[in-house]
Amino acid sequence: MTLGAFIYVVGPSGAGKDSLIDGARTRLPEERFIFARRTITRPADAGGEDHCPCTPEEFEKRKSAGEFLISWQAHDLSYGLPLGLKSQVEDGKIALANGSRNLVAELSTKVKPFFVIEVGAPPEVLATRLAARGRESAQNLAQRLARSVNPYPLGITVLHVNNDQTLEVGIERFLAAIEHIRLTVTEA
Repeated sequence: MTLGAFIYVVGPSGAGKDSLIDGARTRLPEERFIFARRTITRPADAGGEDHCPCTPEEFEKRKSAGEFLISWQAHDLSYGLPLGLKSQVEDGKIALANGSRNLVAELSTKVKPFFVIEVGAPPEVLATRLAARGRESAQNLAQRLARSVNPYPLGITVLHVNNDQTLEVGIERFLAAIEHIRLTVTEA
């Protein structure tokens, strides 16, 4: 039996997580890798990642019905990862999901094996990328850049990807981290 894995992709806003995930999606085999589509209380045409849009009321109903593996609030929005990801990992798939750094500890108890890829970039790069998106006010941009997170719990494998150069360089670094995890799971 092929062992699956859950790769939780985290990092500050503007680090390029969605761009790296999209780049990896075109290069990794669909029969082995799955890419989580988050449910977000943001309109479908708001830009950014491909997500399942819903109203706050719909989100709460789905959350109450147990449809999410994990859910959280950030930047005045609700986010949820589908519960089905857990069974896909148990069936041998490697799942990649973009999420909140503050939920690493909780999520690591819900799905195994669990890995984190933290994508980062220098503050000035983050600020430029966030401003270019044009989705937030100057105050919201400042809040995103100032956000702090708790340290990760001991025992969780965290790989760091510096996404401070071209998109292609970032994708190659991201793919190298995924390959490291794939080899770790294969050798287990």
